[in-house]
Amino acid sequence: MTEEQQSKCSFCGNLQSSETPLIVGLEGQICETCVRLANQVVASWGRKREITKPLKKPPIPIEIKAHLDKYVIGQEKAKETLSVAVYNHYKRLAAESEAEAIGMDGESVEIDKSNILLLGPSGTGKTLLASTLARIVGVPFVIADATTLTQAGYVGEDVESILHRLLDAAEGSIGLAEWGIVYIDEIDKLARSAESAHGVRDVSGEGVQQALLKLVEGTSVRLKDKGRHKDGEGNVLDTRNILFIAGGAFSGLEKVVDKRLQPEMTGIGFHTQLPDQQETPGDDVFHETHPDDLKHFGLIPEFIGRFPVIAALEQLDIEALVKILTEPSNALVRQYSQLFKYDNVELEFTPEALLAIAEQALSRGTGARALRGVLELLLQKTMFDLPSNDHVVRCVVDEAAVLGEGQIKQITDDAKEQDIERQNSEQQLQA
Repeated sequence: MTEEQQSKCSFCGNLQSSETPLIVGLEGQICETCVRLANQVVASWGRKREITKPLKKPPIPIEIKAHLDKYVIGQEKAKETLSVAVYNHYKRLAAESEAEAIGMDGESVEIDKSNILLLGPSGTGKTLLASTLARIVGVPFVIADATTLTQAGYVGEDVESILHRLLDAAEGSIGLAEWGIVYIDEIDKLARSAESAHGVRDVSGEGVQQALLKLVEGTSVRLKDKGRHKDGEGNVLDTRNILFIAGGAFSGLEKVVDKRLQPEMTGIGFHTQLPDQQETPGDDVFHETHPDDLKHFGLIPEFIGRFPVIAALEQLDIEALVKILTEPSNALVRQYSQLFKYDNVELEFTPEALLAIAEQALSRGTGARALRGVLELLLQKTMFDLPSNDHVVRCVVDEAAVLGEGQIKQITDDAKEQDIERQNSEQQLQA
């Protein structure tokens, strides 16, 4: 049989042989290599359609930050960092999609991801930033809790459970899950514990950090099918393009940073120069955080190196707390006003009352989370009595009510109150 008579692949032209079998169609043939290449191209089309379906175009950083501004007050540096990271993530997805669509293999520059570590005191908005970000992005987004993770083989969830949740968020699409974003909360709880006298392994601290190393950097993970205890085929998920954002309060880290910035004087004697009275660590001490400080806190160097971008959140002051009460789209004042509207009652706060509420919340030391606790305690009695008082149309909260020196003013509708009294008298006469 001559070369002209021998069957060839209609796409690449390879001749049929025992090593290169052909799939014969009605008007052509195709080899295994071209089938695999076509599968990759079609998969990239599908992923590109999925990634562009939620959003018509990738949002630019200023648009992402503007959306975050609607829900998060302050924290400008952290919001800018997250906005740039998400935008770069979109650009990487677009570049890889284009490369796969045209069949490029190693001809373009491969862009590595930059994972982010968020530092900040409790109640400054780390989790709120992540949950708000989930509304913006058009890729699968998962919020995981580091406190529930343990080293593989021990009681609890292993790090692969994060990828299972990401795959669920992608509705089972491996290609879309490989472009997702994962936020790991309470990452500071994985700090390495002190060496135990009994040599017990730190399976929920350093062990989890070790397990997360390859996952965060980028590797292929075989996910076992749910409900199967034996090793099976499962799905293979590549984490190279998954953006990881970790956040934690890192309580006590400010002391480590302050100790490095202001070393103690150890001299003794009559002629020793006494140090000036040291100030307490400022609100922006987290901005001075160095990777070596995180190492002293308890994170292993390999884990720190996989989060090159460190963004610090600032402690909230009274002015910021007042803005949190009133300005965001889901501000607490708007939430409680809506609750009162369900009973046809208007709720009003005086500026002095808002300031007093912010001062009480600041004294609790839990950041913005304390605001809801203060409001619940303040409005509890009114919310208990209000449903039984149909004649109340407006409630006014002033500074005296917040400080416990007075009551919340309840304004009634005289005409409505007279109708209620008349109805009650008529019922008594009938009885």
